[in-house]
Amino acid sequence: MKTIKLPAEQEYESHLHLTEARWFAVYTGYKREKKVVELLTKKGITAYVPLQRLTRHYTRKTRQVELPLISCYVFVNITQPQYVPVLETQFVQRFLKIRRNLLAIPAAEIDLLRRIVGELTDIEVEATGLNQGDEVEVIAGQLTGLRGVLVEKRGRQKLVIALKTLGYDLMMEVSPGHLRKLQPGSLR
Repeated sequence: MKTIKLPAEQEYESHLHLTEARWFAVYTGYKREKKVVELLTKKGITAYVPLQRLTRHYTRKTRQVELPLISCYVFVNITQPQYVPVLETQFVQRFLKIRRNLLAIPAAEIDLLRRIVGELTDIEVEATGLNQGDEVEVIAGQLTGLRGVLVEKRGRQKLVIALKTLGYDLMMEVSPGHLRKLQPGSLR
């Protein structure tokens, strides 16, 4: 990590490393995520946008579409020399910063996004001993090991998974047979 001192004695943190590639989020123009990934890939930069498959019903047809899970964001795995080429890419507006600090996103959270978008099946559920507000852990399927809070129980169960670095909560539908109740306070 590199700390930069400015004249006013303010310190800013940058997780960019000279040789070790780390994940960062960039903000893109509206509906330009896929194009940004294409342009960055042509530059030799590893870029990722989590896409979810949705069924859209139109008047005369039904289509499968792939839309970004998080609108206007693309994740890049870069080193310090690749910072400027990313910013110079068409449709890239800026890097996501927290209070002017350029913070890396843990690789585990990128892996989590990849696992989430790979889970495409909605499963009907039966009644179990789980209640709204219970802390639970996924014990089967692609999301094994994820922990969250049961938000809703209305014919199916939903698990909220918080991605704290990104500031988003993701709502996932999970079969009750794939959940295990945790002791209260386990998520803290």
